[in-house]
Amino acid sequence: MLKIVIGGQLNKQVIEKQIKELGGQEVDVVIKSDLDAVMAIKNKQADYYVGACETGSGGALAMAYALLGQSNCVSLASPSSVMSKEQIEEEVNKGKVAFGFTAPSSKNMLDILIPALLNK
Repeated sequence: MLKIVIGGQLNKQVIEKQIKELGGQEVDVVIKSDLDAVMAIKNKQADYYVGACETGSGGALAMAYALLGQSNCVSLASPSSVMSKEQIEEEVNKGKVAFGFTAPSSKNMLDILIPALLNK
């Protein structure tokens, strides 16, 4: 079972619902504050962090960048750039554990990200 924590600034409940729909019984999803979510990753209490904000990296990933390091984080979508399915799968396979995206892109990003995490 994958343990996923949700941080970020926007749409936490919507993101939680979508992850549960996509992952079913294979995911355990918890909404937390940014700090608590990142600390859950750092302390091995969760496997992955996801978060949304207006830019896809600021409010979504700032705490993750600070505590987990840039090499463990990736912004999947910003207002000016959206990663392809292949790029997202590549980031998952590189071992990224924290994923940020814009609120409007969250459905499309999660439709790609969650299956990629489950298939890793």
